[in-house]
Order: sequence, then C-alpha cells, then structure tokens
Amino acid sequence: MPKSKKVNYRHCNFCGRSEADGATILPSPNEDAGICLDCIETAASMLGIVSAYSFEDEQDATIARARAAHGAHPSKGNKGHGNKSIPTPHEIKDFLDQYIIGQDQAKKYLSVAVYNHYKRLDQPEDKDGVEIEKSNIIMVGPTGTGKTLIARTIAKILDVPFTIVDATVLTQAGYVGEDIESLLTRLLQVADYDVKRAQRGIVFIDEIDKIARKGDNPSITRDVGGEGVQQGLLKLLEGSVVNVPPQGGRKHPEQPMIAVDTKDILFICGGAFEGIEQAIAHRLNSSFVGFSTDAATRRIERDNFMSHVAPQDLRTYGLIPEIIGRLPILTHLLPLDREALRRILVEPKNAIVRQYIKLFAMDGVELQFESEALDFIVDKAIEFKLGARGLRSIVETIMMNPMYDIPSTKEKKFVITKEFCATQLDAAHFDAAAV
Repeated sequence: MPKSKKVNYRHCNFCGRSEADGATILPSPNEDAGICLDCIETAASMLGIVSAYSFEDEQDATIARARAAHGAHPSKGNKGHGNKSIPTPHEIKDFLDQYIIGQDQAKKYLSVAVYNHYKRLDQPEDKDGVEIEKSNIIMVGPTGTGKTLIARTIAKILDVPFTIVDATVLTQAGYVGEDIESLLTRLLQVADYDVKRAQRGIVFIDEIDKIARKGDNPSITRDVGGEGVQQGLLKLLEGSVVNVPPQGGRKHPEQPMIAVDTKDILFICGGAFEGIEQAIAHRLNSSFVGFSTDAATRRIERDNFMSHVAPQDLRTYGLIPEIIGRLPILTHLLPLDREALRRILVEPKNAIVRQYIKLFAMDGVELQFESEALDFIVDKAIEFKLGARGLRSIVETIMMNPMYDIPSTKEKKFVITKEFCATQLDAAHFDAAAV
C-alpha cells in the first residue's frame, strides 16, 4: 500500500500556529519563515500603523469558504429589499388570513411588527437624531394554536431572510448542545452567506418557554439550558456584533468566524408556557378553578386567562427581567374554539380533509365526510384539548383502516360517518391514549 503524501504546512515563527490550525500565513521571500495575520495585526497596533491586510479581507475569505461548503454561489447573494414597495399591515394580515384561521390580534401584532421592520431598514439618515429601534416580539399561546404556522406563513411574503430555530437545542457555552450564536448560522445560510442581507433578516425562536429558569429567584447553580441560555440571548436580542461559526455547532478557538451585527435583525419568540394560567389567576386575585362571588372576578374570562397575560407573568414563569425588556411586544394566541377548529378542517388550501380526499382520489376512490362526522372530530379535539395539531391525529386514527383496506378493494366511493368515527376511535383506544 503506497504511503500517503505528507503535507507540509507553513507555520508562524512568532506564535507557532500553522495552516493546519486555520491560520493564514504570510511567508518570507525565500519561504524559510512565516508570520500569521494575527501577529501582523498585533505588530501593526504596537507600532501605530495600519496593516495592509484588513479584517474584512479575512472575513471575505471565510465567507467564500462557507458558501462553497454550503453549495451557494461564490459571488451571488440574494438582494435586499431595495425599492420594492413595502406591504402594508392590512396586506400582510390579508395574506395571513388565507392560511391561518382566527388569531386576529396576534396576526395584527405580527403584521405591524413586520411592516415597521421594513420601514426601519429603509429609514433615511436624518439629522434630527431620531433612530427607530426594533421591537422584538414574544407570542404566548397553548400548543396547537398556530404560533409556528404564523411564523412560517410570514416567510412567504417577506423579502428578507427568515429562519426558524428551536431554543431547546441551545445550551450555555462549554456544554453539550449548540452555542447561542449558532442560531444565526441558519440565517446566514438562508441569505447565501450575504452578511449585509442576513443582518436585515428575521429570526423566529420557537419553544422559548423551555429555557425558563426553574424558579422565580436567580439560580445559584449552573442552569446551562435555562437561565444561562437567556443570558446569552440578551446581546443578540438587543443588538451587538457576534462571531458566528460558518457551519454551526460548537465554536473552536482557532475556527474562522463571521461577524454579524444583530441590531437590525428582528427576533420573534414563541412558546406555549404551559401552566402560566395559574400565575395569571394569582396576579388577578382570581381562582383558576372553583367559584367566586366577586363581580370584578366574574368578568374575567375563566376559560381564557391567556388574554390577560402580562410581562410580570412571564417573569413568574421563569424568564429573566432583562430578556422580557428586550421583547417589548407581547401578544397572545387564543385557544381555538369549536368554530375555528371546524373551519381548520375544511377551509385552508391544505386542509386536513382535503389532503385525505386527494389521497383517496389517487386510488380512484371518492371520499366524503358527513357534516356530523366533522363535528364529532372537532368535539374530540376540544375534549382532549389537543388543538389544531390534534385534529390530524384524530383523523389519522379514523382513516387508518380505510387507508389499509380500500386500495385492495374495487370500491369507488367511501363515506365517513359519525358512527364510523366513533367505532374507529374506540377500537384504537384513542380515549385512553389521549387522557
């Protein structure tokens, strides 16, 4: 077996770093010595002169390598907003209405925030000293109410880079998981590593409630996946220059980084905040369960405590005051009522019922759902508080046997009745599984 060819890496005669460590080495004319860029910059600062090789040159080389590794065009990045007309809040909400049923208040908040973000990016440099600050958003609502769906749908109308990241994978620096700065890696990838365009983007941080600290008081021990992550997010939310690993994951001391300024990046956070109703009820001096004779208390919607959520409730839940202050816009998503769930089943372009009708049509079978069957499915979703996501689970359980049997028969039509739905759920022990 032939021996592998040995690679001779240049190394810096001052600090000892080599090209194998990712250092860029400038050789001497006879190539018997070398010096790295860091040592050049250090020497230049000590002598009070400017280095001929700038930081921007090194960053451009890092970006070019990242684009090549990601499969992006080496010089073609997507253009920014440019002179394209800014969609008004009404236009943004009308677009959201085509895909999301209900949640008008949340859609209004998001529409205004996105519209102001566009205007903020295009604000002229006036001499009056007024600078528009970004307004990061936090959405609070039960699971299955459409937080992530709203974020994904907004991406379809935006002309800025948009990405969704999960807060549950983030940990404090030095621990197993991903560094906080790595959430910007995905934004860079969406923008084809065009840093200027990425710095005008929007990041949706999902499951923000999962990084709440374990109590209302500051932790005296390491909370690497909770308070520690919140502390790390502060500088990103407020705006600062962050060194981002081009390929994500852990940062290494000798790894080349890409500097990203987050002051123009809009952050939207979402979370279910399971159990926050008790904190809201306590603040309102109301009982979460039971009865009350107080007139003011009776006016509170007991089935919808979430509509009264306030920043102090988020603090009680476990978000630190600093991060709450950097998420000034707080909106909530209402639990979906019966009418909304019924509409979700049949109205959207990719409605659940339409998907199964299309699946059966591909086998030459006409599938029909009786109105009573749809009402039964909605009732079950409400009974077990499964939200919109639960609708799919219920319909999938009902349709499992027909999808297994029908392709092997010669039937051309199949009707789903209320009695059939009840039989299928009972046979699958859905009631016991959902409790």
